[in-house]
Amino acid sequence: MNSVILIGRLTRDPELRYTNGSQMAIAKFSLAVDRPVRQGEERKADFPRITVFGKQAENCEKYLTKGRMVCVQGRIQTGSYQDKDGKTVYTTDVVADRVEFLEWGDKNQNSSAGNYQSAPEVQSGEDLEAEMPDSFLAINEDVPF
Repeated sequence: MNSVILIGRLTRDPELRYTNGSQMAIAKFSLAVDRPVRQGEERKADFPRITVFGKQAENCEKYLTKGRMVCVQGRIQTGSYQDKDGKTVYTTDVVADRVEFLEWGDKNQNSSAGNYQSAPEVQSGEDLEAEMPDSFLAINEDVPF
């Protein structure tokens, strides 16, 4: 199985381009993903490159900017090419099937100044119960599935 889920912050604004033939959108950006470290050790991070296709690529370019936190779900893809000196360069990228925006805000705002909002937090069960109509609270049966 080739599946990866990453949560991190964009290290640069997404770059959008279109393929020649089908005019499919392709967005590329990289994430800063923290590595787990032991207490007292220096923080470390990895910087995987992310590739997104289609409408989702256009949305990434439209709404994401450097510093925004996202969750990326996709697969790892490796490849290689010859550089100008004829040496083989190996690449590893994450091809995203899904990109979840964990922070929102206008792309024109400066995210480094903190002008973005976190995604809405999920309410606790007690909060939801307080807002629930009495008719729902009266049901005290096990759900059969």
